[in-house]
Amino acid sequence: MDIVVQKYGGSSVADVEKIKYVANKIKNKVNKKYKVVVIVSAMGKTTDNLIKLAKEISEKPHPRELDMLLTTGEQISVALLSMALNDLNVKTKSLNAFQAGIFTTGDFNNARIQKFKIGKILKLLDIYDVLVITGFQGITEEGDYTTLGRGGSDTSAVAIAAALDAKCEIYSDFSGIFTFDPKIYPNAKKIKYITYDEMLEMSSLGAKVLHSRAVEVAKKYNITIYCASTFSDEEGTYVVTDNIENPVVTGMSVMENQTQVTITNLPFNHAIIYNIFDKIAQKGFNVDMISIININNKLNVSFTIIEEEMEHFDKYLKEALVEFNDSQITYEHGYAKVSVVGIGMKTEKGVASRFFKALEDIPLRMVTTSEIKISCLLEKKYLDKATKSLLKEFEL
Repeated sequence: MDIVVQKYGGSSVADVEKIKYVANKIKNKVNKKYKVVVIVSAMGKTTDNLIKLAKEISEKPHPRELDMLLTTGEQISVALLSMALNDLNVKTKSLNAFQAGIFTTGDFNNARIQKFKIGKILKLLDIYDVLVITGFQGITEEGDYTTLGRGGSDTSAVAIAAALDAKCEIYSDFSGIFTFDPKIYPNAKKIKYITYDEMLEMSSLGAKVLHSRAVEVAKKYNITIYCASTFSDEEGTYVVTDNIENPVVTGMSVMENQTQVTITNLPFNHAIIYNIFDKIAQKGFNVDMISIININNKLNVSFTIIEEEMEHFDKYLKEALVEFNDSQITYEHGYAKVSVVGIGMKTEKGVASRFFKALEDIPLRMVTTSEIKISCLLEKKYLDKATKSLLKEFEL
């Protein structure tokens, strides 16, 4: 049988009218002789509202109970969409994570998928044309509900597509993946092909179209992802192994709310740096744009962290530095990180030169690079000028 996995985000099923539209879209796929596995997010802002409700009850909701609450959002979506499909005479069944047999780790609020009961899903597809399955959620071996973290429905869809060796289509408000956020810059170009590696970089750097963990799964199992608009027939974007168009720079992304952290006067011992970052990582913090400088046999370390994580970060960093009495910590807020990404950087000369030329009038605080990425840290007041200059320089 020809199977396709389709994922619809929360904005695609935000109200009754949109759910009925999506049902008709799925029926059209069934009419083309496909069996369709549909992964659905919670309606609109349901998840946000449930989190808000939980925090009105408790400042720090118990992670297990929070997941028990959050999984109700997707169950509403799949039931309503299944009703709409049944009214269109499409043989349909809705399934939650328990019924579909989606097993995950026990990391509440940020679980990882481990296995599926694929045999059960295939047997049901012999009977039904469409299975509507809750995204974003799974169960532990003990039977507790878990959630996969923000963007987890993308991961659900790609993981099920990999397990079924099926095509994967991700539908949202966007008609594809763009060189830059079209909500910020309406003239950004739509990309027809983008590689897994480019998409991973752009996702990790703030692009919100596709969740990075979903891309990791797609790359591992060589699943082509098609990203398009729910409400348009306009051709979307294909996330693939190789970008046959091979531009030097494929896209650009921005992450605001960056804080630069600087630790000065550390002993000249790189094992100390490892231990500091290890302790920070154990507390669940992600640091970026690391710079280590030796000044008079003392180490100065700078890195960035998102401002939302600052509430507890200072406490844990001071704990990691407790034995280094001479060290000092400074925090500078109000920065943004601008990055350009492109697989063509591996072979094209002069990309860095063009990058710095485009930003020659803008003071840069930090710069990091990889084979396919250049990122810089700058003050927010320069952000608009920097993005426009880079978009023009690399014809994005």
